Amino acid sequence: MSQRILNVALEGDTDVVLVRQRARQVSKLLGFAKQDQVRIATAVSEVARAACHGGCNARAVFVLADGHARQQLEVTVSAGGVEAAGSEAAAIVDQALVTAHRLMDGCVRDEGAGFAVRMRKALPPQAPVSPTLLAQIATELAATPASNSYEEMQQQNRELVETLAELRERQEDLLELTRELEDTNRGIVALYAEIEDKAERLRRADEMKSRFLSNTSHELRTPLSSIRALSKLLLDRMDGELTPEQERQVYLIERTATEMSELVNDLLDLAKIEAGRVEAQGAPVVVENLFRALKGMMRPLVDGERVELVFDNAVEETFESDEGMLSQILRNFISNALKFTEQGSVRVSAERDEASDTLRFAVTDTGIGIDAEHLQLIFEEFTQVENPLQRRSKGTGLGLPLCRRLAELLGGRVDVTSRPGVGSTFVLTLPRHLPPPPDNA
Repeated sequence: MSQRILNVALEGDTDVVLVRQRARQVSKLLGFAKQDQVRIATAVSEVARAACHGGCNARAVFVLADGHARQQLEVTVSAGGVEAAGSEAAAIVDQALVTAHRLMDGCVRDEGAGFAVRMRKALPPQAPVSPTLLAQIATELAATPASNSYEEMQQQNRELVETLAELRERQEDLLELTRELEDTNRGIVALYAEIEDKAERLRRADEMKSRFLSNTSHELRTPLSSIRALSKLLLDRMDGELTPEQERQVYLIERTATEMSELVNDLLDLAKIEAGRVEAQGAPVVVENLFRALKGMMRPLVDGERVELVFDNAVEETFESDEGMLSQILRNFISNALKFTEQGSVRVSAERDEASDTLRFAVTDTGIGIDAEHLQLIFEEFTQVENPLQRRSKGTGLGLPLCRRLAELLGGRVDVTSRPGVGSTFVLTLPRHLPPPPDNA
């Protein structure tokens, strides 16, 4: 629905000045801001000048139209004979249309006989203009005398000065913003340099840590091996009989040395992996043979009266992996399961996932379980979850972090699910073909 506001005949340059003035007055009465008033007046006057330049019977019609979201001011400038007015008039029309496109929300040149350009500008957010208010605006426009060309030129000059002042202010704001951005960029560059410096320090510290662990582990291995060997000789009565108290103390020495050897081995393995000196060696692995070997190795740790160790093999084919690393991961899973299961079973299984072409090794126990908030904590180095069984079964806190690192070398991952008082399931997922080692160059 459209409501007419004003109809202005355009017969010459004087009328172009008049229609500019009326466009500014109409937009002001409709609630447009001062900048938008200037934009509307400029767009209307430029199109009106093009219509008067080579056309005849030109006019400008101002209407208030209902838009989808807000009311709109629509101005239609039409004339006859512009199409046949020559190339100069066509150039003026094109320039006027470019100006109108930039200053208004929309500008459309109607196809058909003659010249007709329809421009629109959405009213600012406000209460809708009612027919009563529109009638008052039309009355006020009729009562407002038109200024002469000199006064309109002065008004344009004032608008130009104000626009230049605003542009200068915006330019100053832009320069200030540019200076702030330059300062920020300098700060970011300095921050990046600091981060790179700290990253380099961390890298060197990590290398030093790995070197220290490796060297220390090597230095500790020999004396620990000697302590274990001497303890074994004493326990085997190679140097004579022992009193019960002496046997208890030597057994304690041998057990402590064994635990220290496990810690040293884990430290050495982690140091080698972190230093990039460990690579998986792919070879055919038969799951049945792997489980048979594991069953023999883990049998001494099983208390058959309380816990049953069961191997379920649902995979009969061969796949490619590093059997030593795979065995080390599963031994650690099984050892932990036996350590924290007082009654029930520890079940080791393997199955193939056809969809992802992977193998899934799972070790499920009926032990004490782990709280959900501790499931990721157990994969941190030297971290152990406090519980009564943990105090009785000392560990290094390196086994599970080492398993996760080894699984990554094999191209797989380690996952765990657990419920306190019900049990835990540790899962190793591996690809059926060992991926190539990463390029560290």
